Amino acid sequence: MTPNQIHAVDGPDQRLSGDVSILDLVGNTPLIRLEKITSHLRNVEVYGKAEYMNPAGSVKDRPALNMIRHGIETGELTPDKTILDSTSGNTGIAYAMIGAVLGFKVKLVMPGNVSAERRAIVKMYGAETVLSSSFDGSDGAILMAREIYESNPDAYFKPDQYNNQFNPQAHYLGTGPEIYRQTEGRVTHFLAALGTSGTLMGTGRYLKEQSPDIRIIAVEPDDAMHGIEGLKHMATSIKPGIYDEHIQDEKIPADTEDAYNMQERLAREEGIFVGFSAGAAVHAAMQVANRLENEGKSGVIVTILCDRGDRYLTQLAQMNL
Repeated sequence: MTPNQIHAVDGPDQRLSGDVSILDLVGNTPLIRLEKITSHLRNVEVYGKAEYMNPAGSVKDRPALNMIRHGIETGELTPDKTILDSTSGNTGIAYAMIGAVLGFKVKLVMPGNVSAERRAIVKMYGAETVLSSSFDGSDGAILMAREIYESNPDAYFKPDQYNNQFNPQAHYLGTGPEIYRQTEGRVTHFLAALGTSGTLMGTGRYLKEQSPDIRIIAVEPDDAMHGIEGLKHMATSIKPGIYDEHIQDEKIPADTEDAYNMQERLAREEGIFVGFSAGAAVHAAMQVANRLENEGKSGVIVTILCDRGDRYLTQLAQMNL
């Protein structure tokens, strides 16, 4: 397979039949080659997995659906229960969409500083939101969701995305095999930004099983007071139970300004309007690509384009972009 043959591989078009649920469209996202920002590279290819093309608009559709399906299959989630979890936005949007389709009530605990767009989206799907302290970030939302659940556990199904193994399993069964297939096994590096860590854990574990030489790289905010919504600075946060740092070969710190700048470059140079976490991931991917190029090495680097940029319009307006 030549590089030009895998510019956008394996989209969802094969599912265009008349008997399809919106939930059937989760996963199997295209792999897009980033060409303009990599035009100086001769030996290294960089691809973005277009997870923003999932029906609720982010990579979180995969684990949300997998965790809810498991809850239904085990009987933990019954029609009389409300789906409850903490979220910085994207998983909550996925829960809300899935809840609307399947007929479940959804209650989401979100930090008070999440974007207005995210709150508006979950409201449109019919979900209830409870805002925790902006200052306490995602950890505050985790603790508040825990308190709500413990006050009446029989009323709720709490997937607990930070500690639920069916979060990374969604990527082990889906994202990882898709990337390996779409690159025909040529992938040499995989990068994902750390939030719950589910994407990196599940995808990384699958890719390592196919080839131990594939480098698995975590992208983490470089400061506890960062401005990249949805990402965790592990040293100063409640560490997700699903996070196993032994899966990763390397960790690259993400600067907030670098993430913002790359998000803008992706929109203006590649025509790909994604969020700040995708900006952080692609900036890190370019660091790896430049390093390989300078060392005279080749590589096929894949990272995650986590969500759509229209969820950040208010924040972008405040930044005068």
